[in-house]
Amino acid sequence: MATLLLLWTACLLYSGRIQGSSAASRVFVLKGEDVRLDVQKPDLLRGVIHFFSWTFKSKYPVVTLSSKSEPTVHKNYTRRVELPIRNYSLRLKNLQEADSGVYTAEMIGDEKHTVAEYNVTVQERVSPAVLTVGSVPSSSDSCNLTVTCSAQDSSISSTVTCDNQTCSQEGGERSEVTTSAASLYVYLSNASIICNHSNQVSWSEDMKKIKPLCQANQVSDQNPDDSCVIKIVVPVLGIVLLVLLVLLVFLLRRRKSGTYERENTENTVYDTAQHPNRDQFVNQNHTADTSVPSETTTYSLIGLHTAPMGPTETRGSNLPPESVYATVAKPARP
Repeated sequence: MATLLLLWTACLLYSGRIQGSSAASRVFVLKGEDVRLDVQKPDLLRGVIHFFSWTFKSKYPVVTLSSKSEPTVHKNYTRRVELPIRNYSLRLKNLQEADSGVYTAEMIGDEKHTVAEYNVTVQERVSPAVLTVGSVPSSSDSCNLTVTCSAQDSSISSTVTCDNQTCSQEGGERSEVTTSAASLYVYLSNASIICNHSNQVSWSEDMKKIKPLCQANQVSDQNPDDSCVIKIVVPVLGIVLLVLLVLLVFLLRRRKSGTYERENTENTVYDTAQHPNRDQFVNQNHTADTSVPSETTTYSLIGLHTAPMGPTETRGSNLPPESVYATVAKPARP
């Protein structure tokens, strides 16, 4: 019975006797994802349905059913489709690029109708967008940038000119369709340059701010000799400052050491050993010789004071010698 229904449907398709719409709805699916295709004319399903089928490219059956049989799935779609019996929607799983094409739903009841038609396109995820910026000669009042927006299989270039207030793109927004049927765009938006690579199911974007690019461009346009001078002078200045710092530390340490030695010298006290009765002896001499004039006072070492040894002392005692000074009156010159 199922075989007869399939043959009957095939004959109707090729003879063009089934009524249907001429324009299919476009559907885009990311590779590896699923898609659900619904019946577009549900009112036609309220009557008696003798036969219903989903076909691919108008000649490859995907699934068929009748009022007296269970759904039959074609071997190429085994475990890849689901068909809810209530609303006749078709769910396709894990779509690949080879699954791109037109899917048609047809029914035979009191009349013959095409109740759904979809043009399904399976696309891969786009490759990353890459924006590169190069500089061109510019003045102090303007900034000119050459930008290149590229993807894996295509690239486009454009020129951006900026002054102190606005930026403009030569020729306006640039776009191109890549070999993978994706679109490549480069355009200005909110003081930024944007490179966009997209298709109907995915997109990738690379963006750069214009102001930092212009500042870098102005620095690169400076005299290269000035840059060379800066690279040489800065290290030399660093070395000179280091030498001065070492010299300053050395002088401070030396100054501190000299101050310390001077303080030690000033605080040194020299003491002269004196006889215990020296003051009395000197006073007696001054009293005895007050009548004799003298111009010069001369000190003379007259001997050691030797005290008698007591009974408890011995000659071997190591007593320090005592120095005794006497004042001798020098006779007056005739």
